[in-house]
Amino acid sequence: MEPAPEMFAPTQRETSDQGGAIVRPSLSYWQDAWMRLRSNKIASLGMIILALYVMMAITVPIFSATDYTGIDSALIDAPPSDGHWFGTDTLGRDMWTRTWIGARVSLSIGIMAASINAVIGVIIGGISGYFGGRLDMAVMRLLDVVSGIPYLIVAILVMVIMGEGIAPLIVAMIAVGWVGSARLVRGQVLQLKNQEYVLAAQKLGASHMRIIFRHLIPNTIGLILTNVTMAVPYSIFTEAFLSYIGLGIQPPGVSWGLLARYGSQSFRFAPWQLFIPSFFIGTTMLSLYLLGDGLRDALDPKLRS
Repeated sequence: MEPAPEMFAPTQRETSDQGGAIVRPSLSYWQDAWMRLRSNKIASLGMIILALYVMMAITVPIFSATDYTGIDSALIDAPPSDGHWFGTDTLGRDMWTRTWIGARVSLSIGIMAASINAVIGVIIGGISGYFGGRLDMAVMRLLDVVSGIPYLIVAILVMVIMGEGIAPLIVAMIAVGWVGSARLVRGQVLQLKNQEYVLAAQKLGASHMRIIFRHLIPNTIGLILTNVTMAVPYSIFTEAFLSYIGLGIQPPGVSWGLLARYGSQSFRFAPWQLFIPSFFIGTTMLSLYLLGDGLRDALDPKLRS
């Protein structure tokens, strides 16, 4: 039996402009990560604090009217005032200028050490994870041996052998600091090396080094950036600790750790000399950790909405 015509009704044509349109704007991976990072208020706060500290470390010593090495016996242990916002130390030197000169040194050492550790770890971990076999076994046993030695003990031994200064301090930090990055990158490469695009590159005749540094390492960049951000505060703490015990930056140089060392000696009658560098060390480390957490969430493609 044929259906009656009255059983059918003509459909209405869609006149809306949004029918089939893409509502979400097209964003690249990095644009989407930046938007998600900015929407994270805690991570944004950490980023603002770090940017402020960096800007102050660059500009304050340039425009300061006082010399950070200038000794004034009439201003010994002066409390904070209009002329000296952070007071003076036991030699009458302006703590405001010395604090931001110390910020230059501490932040530079922390960023350099963490970056070098990341580069070394990426190279070793990438090669080990890609080739596998005996090479991977040898590298992993090396990592086990190195990671079994306490980090600060190795750093102290290196400083004792090489002496004080910025270069020996950085060498001490990278002596075993690359182990964590190497493990992370190796694990990521082990997951990625059997992907289709890697197999296609192998079939097309790409060299091993090209596959590692052109295809595998770029796909671990989010993990690497997060690891560097997390490693910087630990490097800053290591510099502060080594300077505090007398193995780091030496006078007439200055760093936050050295300021804390001298401030602890004058804590009873001039507590601000210890509180000020301790405050900046603590807030910098906290800001870096907050930023690292935000980066980890923003760079995770699984959380992309």
